[in-house]
Amino acid sequence: MSQTISGAIAWWARMRGDQPAVVLAGDVLTYRDLRDWSERIAAMLADAGLQPGDRVAICSTNSLAYVALIFGTIRAGGIVSPVNFRYKAREIAELCETTEPRIVFAAPEQSEVVRQAGLTVRLMDDIVALRAGARVSVAHDPASDAAVVIIATSGSTAKPKGVVYTNRTMTAYAANWAVEESAVGPGSRVITLAPLNTSAGFVQLVHYTVLGCSLYMEPQFDPLRALNLIQHERIACFAAVPAFFEFIAALPEFASADLSSLRLATSGGSRVSRQLLDAWRERGVVIRQIYGQTEVGGNATIMPEHLALASPDKCGWGGAFIDIRVVRPDGSDCAAGEQGEIVMRSPGMMVGYWRNPEETAKVLRDGWLYSGDVGVMDENGLLTFIDRLKDLIISGGLNISAAEIEAVACEFPGVAEALAIAAPDPKFGETPLLVYHGPVELDVTALIGHCDANLSNYKVPRYVAFSPEPLPRLATGKLSKVAVREAYAGAHERLPKVR
Repeated sequence: MSQTISGAIAWWARMRGDQPAVVLAGDVLTYRDLRDWSERIAAMLADAGLQPGDRVAICSTNSLAYVALIFGTIRAGGIVSPVNFRYKAREIAELCETTEPRIVFAAPEQSEVVRQAGLTVRLMDDIVALRAGARVSVAHDPASDAAVVIIATSGSTAKPKGVVYTNRTMTAYAANWAVEESAVGPGSRVITLAPLNTSAGFVQLVHYTVLGCSLYMEPQFDPLRALNLIQHERIACFAAVPAFFEFIAALPEFASADLSSLRLATSGGSRVSRQLLDAWRERGVVIRQIYGQTEVGGNATIMPEHLALASPDKCGWGGAFIDIRVVRPDGSDCAAGEQGEIVMRSPGMMVGYWRNPEETAKVLRDGWLYSGDVGVMDENGLLTFIDRLKDLIISGGLNISAAEIEAVACEFPGVAEALAIAAPDPKFGETPLLVYHGPVELDVTALIGHCDANLSNYKVPRYVAFSPEPLPRLATGKLSKVAVREAYAGAHERLPKVR
C-alpha cells in the first residue's frame, strides 16, 4: 500500500494505536479502532460486490460511522461519493446519475429522501454494527494512483462539478503540509467544523489522519463550545472562515480565555480584517490568511506567520511543492501589482473532473490549474486574492471587484455581513447592488457615504437591500452568492437608486 491513505492509517495504528484519531461528541475512535473498523467495512463491501473503482454514495451528517465508511471504502478500492445531506431528492438523483454508485448508504434521517431519488438505500446502522468484532483480512491492495473520492465543488459560482482526488494526490497534499507547518504533526489536536460531504470536511479528515493528528469533529459550530474546546482539549490548530473567528472573539469569555495551545490559526473564504487580526493577536494568536480551492486540495498557500501581522490580507507565496503565478489572458506572467488570473500547480491537486473532460481541459493546462480567480502579487511574490472572475461586475467597461465592495461595506458599523452582486443598468450594462445583514436596518445615506469615502465613484453601490435574516451560506460556511443572486434577481426594479 505504497503512498496510500490506508497505508498511513495502518502505520499510525501500529505506531500510535491508542491515540484518538477522531473525537465526536465525546466518543473516541483510536487509530487502532479506525484501522480495524475500516477493514471490516472493506470486507463487507467486497462481499456485497464492490469492485475497485466502484462508487459508494454516503448521505449523512458527520458521525464516526461516516468516518469509518470513508476509510473502509478507500481500503476496498472503492471511490467515496459524498452526498450533501441537505439535498432534495431531485438533487440527489442528478448527482448519482453522474457518479452511478454501486452502493448507497444513508443515515436514518436522510434515508427517505434518498429513496425518493429512486435509489436503493442501505442504512448507516449496518456500518455501526461493524464497529466491534475481530480483525479481518482484506485482499485488495490499494494503488497509489487509484481515485478515492469524487467531491463536489462548493457551487458558489456555478453548478457543482465532481473533483477527483487519488491516494497519491491526497497523501502528497499532507506531505507538503508536514514540510511547511511543523507546528502541527503527529499527536497534534485539531478542530474541524465542516461537513464530510464538503471538500473542507473530507480533506481535513484525510489530511490530519494521514499526519497522525487527533481530529475533534464538531457536528455544528457553536462559538462558546469551540472556545471551550480549544482551552480544555489544548487544541493546536483551528481553521475557519473569518465569521467564525469573529463570533468567538465577540464572546465575553474570549478576553480571559487561555489560547496558549493554539499554534496555527488559518482563515479563508474572505479577507481577514485588521480589527479581527488585532483581537486575536491580543490573545497571542496570529490568524493567517489562506488561499485555495477544491481543485487544488483545499489550501494552496498560507501566509507566513512573521508576515501576517503586517499584511493580513495577503495569502503567502505558495508552498514547498506548490507553485503559484498570476497571469494575463495570454498566459504570460503579470508584473508586480498587476491583476490577473491565479494559476497553481502541486502534486496534491485534482486529477480532473469526474466524467467531464471538457471542463477538465479548461482548467488543467500544461500542468497548471487555472483557478478562475483574480489575484495580484507584490514585489516579493506574496499573493493577494482579489475576486473570482465570475464575481466581477463590469460597469461601463470597468471591472469592479465585488469582494472589494463587500470588504468596505463590512467596515461600516452595524453591517454584519454583505454581498455585492450585479444589477442591470441601461447606461452602464451592470451596476453594483449591495445586500447586507445586521441587527437593524441602517441609514442608507450614511452607509453609501462610507462607501463613497473609500471607493472610486464607479464602485459605489447604486442599490442597497437590507436582509433581516443572516445571508445564506454554503455547507463550507462561505456566503452563497448564487443564493443571493437568485433571491435578489429583479430587486433593482423595486429598490430606490441611491446614487
